[in-house]
Amino acid sequence: MAEKKANLFDVPLGLLFSEVKKHFPNHHYNFKKHVVVIEDGEQNTLGYIRLPLHLSLDESLTVTNDEALVLYLSIESGSAAICVMKGKNNIYHTTFSSYMTRKKQGFSQVKYLNKKGKSRAGSRVRLASTIDFFENINTTLGELFEEYVVDRIGLHCSTSLIPYLYQSKVACPFDKKDDRLYKIPVHLPQSNFTNLNGAIKKLMAPMLFYDEKNENLLDVLIPD
Repeated sequence: MAEKKANLFDVPLGLLFSEVKKHFPNHHYNFKKHVVVIEDGEQNTLGYIRLPLHLSLDESLTVTNDEALVLYLSIESGSAAICVMKGKNNIYHTTFSSYMTRKKQGFSQVKYLNKKGKSRAGSRVRLASTIDFFENINTTLGELFEEYVVDRIGLHCSTSLIPYLYQSKVACPFDKKDDRLYKIPVHLPQSNFTNLNGAIKKLMAPMLFYDEKNENLLDVLIPD
């Protein structure tokens, strides 16, 4: 069965959570994924509601803060973007770029070294740029974490680049086990401000995801 989704942007949160409690007593809030999981009486998952990251709520589905401060970070080879959101307002953003890609082959120096284990003159330049790239990112992150109390961290970064973020000589102000970390569940074709800002806007709307076989059970939550 194909997964379906419904945009719940126009449904007041109070009403949405009230309907969830009324019709689906077997539900729970997953902080890590920031979703409300909806289950039937036998604890089979019927669907889940992906919530806007600027909302904080407790286990009883009561909103405790609707202006949480969220730092979003998107990284790919040679480019990165940071946005800081206070509620729905963007209060800071910046971008980074670096020479990290082999022009002829079109893939990053990190991946090249992992595959070939070589380091010629051009490769060393790209690798040095990679190191500087992550040091610059972490320097900015450190300054932002000193200035702001960050409630959640939205991260978009490929597996091959994660070690460079956490093993940089300039320490990342959060580690890979930080409870605030949230994997951005939206595809970003490139790590720049336009794409990151577009992803943030998409995440502003609560979204109901469900298997189409459960549509009749969940129709009380789906807007007409």
